Amino acid sequence: MSDKYQGFVSSPIGKLLVKNLGLPNPTKLERYEAGDPLVDGTVLVGGTGRLAESLPGLLDVLGIASATTAGESQRFKGLVFDATGLKDSTELVALRDFFTPLLRSLEDCPRVVVIGTPPELVKGPERVAQRALEGFTRSLGKEIGKGGTVQLVYVAEGAEAGVSSTLGFLLSPKSAYVSGQVVRIGVHGKAEVTEVADQTQPLAGKVALVTGASRGIGESIARTLHRDGAKVVGLDVPQAASELQALMKELDGDWLTLDISGDDAPQRIAHHLTEKHGGVDVVVHNAGITRDRKLANMSPNDKGDRWAQVLGVNLTAPERITRELLDQGVINAGGSIIGVASIAGIAGNVGQTNYAASKAGVIGLVDSLADELADGITINAVAPGFIITQMTAAVPFATREVGQRLNAMAQGGLPIDVAETIAWYANPASSLVNGNVVRVCGQMMLGA
Repeated sequence: MSDKYQGFVSSPIGKLLVKNLGLPNPTKLERYEAGDPLVDGTVLVGGTGRLAESLPGLLDVLGIASATTAGESQRFKGLVFDATGLKDSTELVALRDFFTPLLRSLEDCPRVVVIGTPPELVKGPERVAQRALEGFTRSLGKEIGKGGTVQLVYVAEGAEAGVSSTLGFLLSPKSAYVSGQVVRIGVHGKAEVTEVADQTQPLAGKVALVTGASRGIGESIARTLHRDGAKVVGLDVPQAASELQALMKELDGDWLTLDISGDDAPQRIAHHLTEKHGGVDVVVHNAGITRDRKLANMSPNDKGDRWAQVLGVNLTAPERITRELLDQGVINAGGSIIGVASIAGIAGNVGQTNYAASKAGVIGLVDSLADELADGITINAVAPGFIITQMTAAVPFATREVGQRLNAMAQGGLPIDVAETIAWYANPASSLVNGNVVRVCGQMMLGA
């Protein structure tokens, strides 16, 4: 599906109307294609904190060109500022001193990353200064324009070696629709840093389960994990069997058809993964449904019980499946569990009390397990905003346009944007990324 408005404003008459009426003029976002460099340009690195000296070397390993000083008229594709050295609020002026001279030197679709220390791990004036970074990065994300993104990465002391995969994701077009987000590294769990031999195939030799895999976002997730080297096991309802089988045959994957909310679904999934694959490394809980209606009009006597159906598929099933896989030891050491939440679970939405409750519950599942998982297993979630799919194409025009424009990028996202975020979580090199919920929403103006 495409954004027809974006196509219109690129036409001669559209450009004229944008200029004279002040209409939104979204920048066409750059997205990663297999074989592309992670960053097509130079990233300027600054700051005086714990990571400042090591950052050029980390970027070099990723194949990203970097500089520590700005030449006259030099332009940059990205900026990274290490703010871990800021100990009190008076030192926050370093943000202005670094960024202000550089913001007009950025190319289109630039990436900005600020690195800090998790405020909850420090005290006093340092905690104040580090918490202030969130307001700075979220505001800059709404100012930067040109399809740019701005993120804050909190790195716990001792977890510096685990930042590589996150920098690769946030500085590349893989994070095209992710902005204004806060990522925590090394805060939850006790995983060790994992080395990846081939940056282009980080999931080589791994098995990935994707629920709801036959189409839409699920299909994109399956394709992206396959691109990164995984053997994909696609799961969907029996009604989608033909689409699912065709996709899995194309990807040289495996498939399983069942209703994940069925009583025996967790046991059947665990048995399939154990018997056919010897376990699983990546579990993506993507399957979900909507049954919208205002709460005043929602009754247990509704045909199919809208409340029970949505909570059963979107939340209870992932809970039960996750618990069964963990209890049976089906998830391999160093594996990752990834939930698909929603911006509705964070900001709420009219007529979606059931859906929003289920998606907030997915975030609760991340919170509840992040410090409990053993063997280096991680759990994280994505929270998509307005993603352009066949389903959203059926939304009334006015509602759809508001949904697509009410974010810092003035456009909807694509399924690949959700898939790339999940692939970053699934990357074994993201072994210290645990307990995070990242919004793939173009930095929505409300609730994000």
